[in-house]
This record gives sequence, structure tokens and C-alpha cells, in this order.
Amino acid sequence: MAAALESLGIDRMSIEERIDLVHTIWASIAVSSERPPISDAVRAELDRRWQDHLANPDDVIPWEQVKAEALARKST
Repeated sequence: MAAALESLGIDRMSIEERIDLVHTIWASIAVSSERPPISDAVRAELDRRWQDHLANPDDVIPWEQVKAEALARKST
């Protein structure tokens, strides 16, 4: 990885320039239609949560309540 930084001249960029580069790269990823792969562990956790929701559909907290509680904690 360090060799790539050197060959591209990134190691000679200022911190501000490198941060701008990271933002530019991240923005290019965000607009891409290609989705990153999901690991087996993440897929298993998503499946587990989905099955739990199907088994307990009333075991939910409305977004408004979650948001209000988060904002209340933030202000204390």
C-alpha cells in the first residue's frame, strides 16, 4: 500500500489535500451503481434480525421515539 502512495505522489500531499482526495474518492463510490459485497457474517446477522422481526412484528420502537430519546440524551 505504501508503494502505491509513493508512486501516485500521495505521500507528498498535505494532510488537507489527502483529506480532500478521500472525500473525492468516497463521493465517487457513493454515486456508483455497483454495490460493495456483503460479508457472510453481515448477511447472517441481517437474516437473523429479519427472522426475529417476522417472529415478533410488534416488538418495535417507532422512529419518532428513538429520535426523541437520542435528542434528549444529547442535550443532557
